[in-house]
Amino acid sequence: MHTPRRIRSFVLRAGRTTTAQERALDELWPIYGIDSSATALDLAVIFGRVAPRCLEIGFGAGEVIGSLAENNPDIDYLGVEVHLSGVGRLLLRAHQSRLHNLRIICQDAVDVLRDRIAARSLDEILVFFPDPWHKKRHHKRRLIEPAFVAIVADKLRSGGTVRLATDWQDYAEQMLAVCNANPELQSMSEDSTFVARPGFRSPTRFERRGERLGHGVWDLSYSRR
Repeated sequence: MHTPRRIRSFVLRAGRTTTAQERALDELWPIYGIDSSATALDLAVIFGRVAPRCLEIGFGAGEVIGSLAENNPDIDYLGVEVHLSGVGRLLLRAHQSRLHNLRIICQDAVDVLRDRIAARSLDEILVFFPDPWHKKRHHKRRLIEPAFVAIVADKLRSGGTVRLATDWQDYAEQMLAVCNANPELQSMSEDSTFVARPGFRSPTRFERRGERLGHGVWDLSYSRR
């Protein structure tokens, strides 16, 4: 029987990696990287301890997760990104900061969450500025849709948090509708709408670009019931 191919939320573009990033991918990946597969992850073994765990999906240049890992050594951070330039950049930062609480996966985040992360095993999930796929005919590619949000909720511990942000208003409204409709998630906004930017999230290059283009920025936060 033919199984329809899942529409992915990203396209691998021919990005340019620097010599330093390429060297990091060769030399530092064995230290910080987790190879792609469908095998479930034992995070206690990977990090060598039991600690609070945070996953960032699509970390871009690694600005947020790198800063968080540096400032919170008691929390373990797992970053998922498909673009090698960003992976190389974060590998360099991890090495320079001698981080022991950061690991990286270069794989589709949907596959990672669905197949490799155990239920109720994460304390926080971050999804900042996913590709907005702003043309209407491409909205089907957007990451934040009901099936994905259901997976996110399943991976969070009770009281765990998912935080999202976008600089596209119609995507923000879609995120809001989808997350509010999930029975496992409780908005952390008093009126079940948007929240202030969390203090730990310094404006990313995508956010700064959006501001230059006159875009607003919308943050959402939910806890698992």
